[in-house]
Amino acid sequence: MWVFTETGFVSAVVHFDDPEMLMVRARDRKSLEGLEKSGGVKTIDTPDGDYPHRVVVSKADFQEWMVDRLEEMEYHNFKSQVAKTRGHKFAAPLHDVWDVMHEVEEDRSRKTLRSSLYLDYTGFDKDLYA
Repeated sequence: MWVFTETGFVSAVVHFDDPEMLMVRARDRKSLEGLEKSGGVKTIDTPDGDYPHRVVVSKADFQEWMVDRLEEMEYHNFKSQVAKTRGHKFAAPLHDVWDVMHEVEEDRSRKTLRSSLYLDYTGFDKDLYA
């Protein structure tokens, strides 16, 4: 599971040795600080791994951390909030994620399909009315 919060980005998977535990990985240590503090665990550095930083926490501790993120949420724009909490260097890649996820939108998800790209020479959006 990938989780983006205003404090960072983590990837959570079930621990290989214990199905009640999770291995929560991050690209940067700061993304794990809150989970480290709330779960009472220490970050493990794994520079040769896919993610260079990890914590092992119970599913219950991870759930509590997630609920806390939800209860603390007050922002109206996620990417802008992340720019405030983590800075523009961290927030900039979120724009790339947001943009690339357009690739999974259903064709008829929008009332207008980026009309400037889909209009034929008559100005009629034939795909919208097909």
